Amino acid sequence: MPIYDQVLTDEPLREIKLDNKHRGELAELAFMRKAASFGLAVAKPWGDSDRYDVVVRVGKIFWRVQVKSVWAKVPQKPHYRVKTVNALRVPYTTEQIDFLVAYIFAEDIWYIFPATEVQGRGSVCLMPGSKRSKNEQYREAWRLMIPASVEPAITPPAASVNPAEAAEPAGNPT
Repeated sequence: MPIYDQVLTDEPLREIKLDNKHRGELAELAFMRKAASFGLAVAKPWGDSDRYDVVVRVGKIFWRVQVKSVWAKVPQKPHYRVKTVNALRVPYTTEQIDFLVAYIFAEDIWYIFPATEVQGRGSVCLMPGSKRSKNEQYREAWRLMIPASVEPAITPPAASVNPAEAAEPAGNPT
C-alpha cells in the first residue's frame, strides 16, 4: 500500500488533541471531501453566522447542511452521542437546515439525517452495526441528498444548425 493511502486510512484513528472548534472544522472538511466524491457540488459559506455549515448542490437543488461530529464513545456507554443543537443548546429546525450529518471519527462513518428527523432533539445516539437502532437507516445514506429526478443546474446548449445545411437535401452534393 502506498504511504499516502496508509496515511488516509489511519487518519481517523489517530489520537489527535483537538478542541471542539478545530474538530468541527476538520469534520466539515471531511464532509466536503466525501460529498464531492459522490459528485455533489459543495460550497462553504463565508463566516459562521448561519445555522448551516455547508451548502450542497445537486442539479438545481441546494441543501443547507449542518455538520456534527463525535470523536469517541462516552466511557461505559455502548453508543456514540452526537449533539443536534448549537453552542447555545438550541435545536436546529427545518427552517434553518435541510440535513444534519454526523461523523464518527473513530469509525470513519457518516450518518445523513433529514432535518425533520432531528428537529427539536438535543442529541442522537448512534450504534454502528446495531440492528436495533432506528438510526442505522441513516448510516451512509448519501442517497437522501440525491433526488431521483434531478434537473441539471446548467442546461447544455442545443446543437447549432447551419441554416444553409438545413436547406440542402441529404445526399445531394452542391
